[in-house]
Amino acid sequence: MAERDKLVLPIAKLARDNDQFREVIWTGDETQLVLMAIPEGGEIGGETHEGHDQLLYFVDGMGKAKIGDDEMEISAGDVAIVPSGKYHNFKNTGTGMLRLYTTYSPPEHEAGTEHDTKEDADAA
Repeated sequence: MAERDKLVLPIAKLARDNDQFREVIWTGDETQLVLMAIPEGGEIGGETHEGHDQLLYFVDGMGKAKIGDDEMEISAGDVAIVPSGKYHNFKNTGTGMLRLYTTYSPPEHEAGTEHDTKEDADAA
C-alpha cells in the first residue's frame, strides 16, 4: 500500500489490522511512521540504530523487549523507548501476532517500504 496522504490516521486500528512485518505509512523530513506485525515466536531482530531514536507503541499481543542490558515483558498499551545507539530486540512470546506502530526520528527506511515477512526485510 502506498504511504498515506492524510495527516490524521486511526493508527491503533491500522496497526491491529496489519499483518505485514513492516509497512512504512508516512515519511516526513524528521520522522517516520511504520506499522509492524511479528508472528508467534518471531522477533524484530537485534539491531542498533545510530542517529535514530525509535518509539514502539504496542497495540496487540505480548512479548519481551530487550533494550541495552534490560529485559522486560511488553503488551498492548506499552511504549518502548529506544534512544539512538542502544541495542534492542523485541520478541513475540504470546499467541497470535504482536502488533505495533513505531516512529523513527529521523526516518530509517525508504518512503513506501513494505516487507511481508522478516525474511523479506532481511533480504532487502
